[in-house]
Amino acid sequence: MGNGAKLPVPLTVLSSSEADAALHALQDASPGSLTVYVVPESSSLLPQGTNVYVGKHRSALVRAGQGLAALRARLQQLTRVMSFTASSIAAALADRVPDGQLGPDARRHLKSSLGYEITFSLLNPDPKSHDVDWDIEGAVNRYVQPVLDKLSVVANFSVDSQILYYAVLGVTPRFDKESSSFLLSAHSLPHVINPVEARLGSSAASLYPVLNFLLYVPERSHSPLYIQDKDGAPVPTNAFHSPRWGGIMVWGPGSASLPLHVDVDMVRVMEVFLAQLRLLFGISREELPPEFQVESPGNEGLADWELDRLLWAHTVENIATVATTLTSLAQLLDQISNIVIKDDVASEVYRAVASVQDAMAELAEGRLRSAFQASKEAVTSSERAFFDPSLLHLLYFPDDQKPLEIPLPGPCIFFIPACL
Repeated sequence: MGNGAKLPVPLTVLSSSEADAALHALQDASPGSLTVYVVPESSSLLPQGTNVYVGKHRSALVRAGQGLAALRARLQQLTRVMSFTASSIAAALADRVPDGQLGPDARRHLKSSLGYEITFSLLNPDPKSHDVDWDIEGAVNRYVQPVLDKLSVVANFSVDSQILYYAVLGVTPRFDKESSSFLLSAHSLPHVINPVEARLGSSAASLYPVLNFLLYVPERSHSPLYIQDKDGAPVPTNAFHSPRWGGIMVWGPGSASLPLHVDVDMVRVMEVFLAQLRLLFGISREELPPEFQVESPGNEGLADWELDRLLWAHTVENIATVATTLTSLAQLLDQISNIVIKDDVASEVYRAVASVQDAMAELAEGRLRSAFQASKEAVTSSERAFFDPSLLHLLYFPDDQKPLEIPLPGPCIFFIPACL
């Protein structure tokens, strides 16, 4: 306890979650840090059958075990859960690995970006039959904004919402006589998105990736409507998500006198959408050993250590993106004869390389937040160089259509891939 603080009460009278909150004030809470508290095997601080407790901050409680071998095994399991592992690196670099060398889920996470736009859409294909009321503004402020506030260190976020009338899914559900309901099978779900996406209209003018979360109130002729998984079992949430795109939830009002007033339970809806948001960012937790207990992050949506893993992943991906961008720029310019590189373009290239070097040095020292910031600056500089207006016409027009350029006095700089 380096800061000299003391616990207000003995740990032995606290629950695991209370101990996690009490210890949080006494430990190093800097991004990338991890504090492990080893408790005696007979300690009552952990529930019966729990050997490892992972808090929602940057700490964990671990039973000592019967000897050093047992403790070592538990610590190895803990680091695989809470730290940035080889599988995390593979997922971050999935777009740069040839097909077949990674698992089927490796490319499901969102790519690193300086910003994201989140759109919540209510689809009411039958407004004459259904008068739908959803408090999306209140739900965003209460449930979504705390998560985005925590994710603000990763990227900028903007949120908007819309209601689309007479918008259908584009797939005709199957009527099931036994349950007197309509069913959407798992194999038909991929065909749902394209017709709906044409109505959304949000991604065309966006500078950043758009995450779509759709609440669909089925038309009266297809109500109630339920989603089935690949085994034909009903999906408890009546929702599905599409990697790197978003998610869709079906809200079934059932049958009643018309027009039917539908009051959407936004707590239930936001629980589903926030779970899908975690999946999109790759924050979903892997299957844990039975002796593990992981504290819920609460309204913040993700634990501190989960945010650290996300920062690690995006930093590594940003560094790889800069290397790819600058290498592509060098290869393109190498194919153009008599090209003159402006000083400001060259400066952006140098700045990108320097920022990547800073990011890697900061990662080596464990300074996660400054490493991530340097990687973002590197991405920005590399993209400014690649998309500079003075180069675009040289890159996309043949030599015989380019105007003659006379080099002016000053440095003529060629970027060579080897400098990375």
